Amino acid sequence: MGNTVTFNRPDGKSLSGYLAEPAAGARAPGIVVIQEWWGINDQIRRVADRLAAQGYRALVPDLYRGKATVEAAEAEHLMKDLDFGDAAGQDIRGAVQFLREGGGPCGVVGFCMGGALTLLAAVHVPELDAAVVFYGYPPLEYVDAPKIRAPLMGHFSRDDAFFPIDGVRPLETKLREAIVEFEFHVYDAKHAFANETQVGEGKLLPVLEYDAAAAELAWSRTMDFLGRHLT
Repeated sequence: MGNTVTFNRPDGKSLSGYLAEPAAGARAPGIVVIQEWWGINDQIRRVADRLAAQGYRALVPDLYRGKATVEAAEAEHLMKDLDFGDAAGQDIRGAVQFLREGGGPCGVVGFCMGGALTLLAAVHVPELDAAVVFYGYPPLEYVDAPKIRAPLMGHFSRDDAFFPIDGVRPLETKLREAIVEFEFHVYDAKHAFANETQVGEGKLLPVLEYDAAAAELAWSRTMDFLGRHLT
């Protein structure tokens, strides 16, 4: 459904990404989709395609510059080599600006590593109209909550080996003290519960687990949230 596009960052450097467009084309509201630590793969492209089927222009910026993996050690290496501040303030902001050229609002949806980057984007991308986090958050000292103007939705796992649920509570406190509009939901599930590839023998790690019921509930809540803030 989608194709590769090239767009500019605020600093003028170019970046490519996967763009899935609905029938409305450039007039549709935009959503920047932020990958898990695996890079741009078929699963994250399907997320963009699914959003396009719901009427959104969905762009997945290539944060790893063409690299992707199915090996956890390599994924960790790629993630650690990523400059998160540059990715949020330049790559993601450039993607948001590109989508907003059509005149409509734009949100960000991120998963795992992309969830952490979504929170950073809420801080560093003033053009953002809404943000949805799936099981990820950065160190709290990097969340300058008073700078967040876009409403947030978060989906977190009660049994998450990568982003412990205990870290969500201080994040909530920080957002509440800064009077940020947010709603967080917690699911009785493991990390990556919305990734349909993490099931049975196809799972990449034992601590990952797709949960169809949690995934559908989170998706329904996300569609309602985005519908309220982007359309």
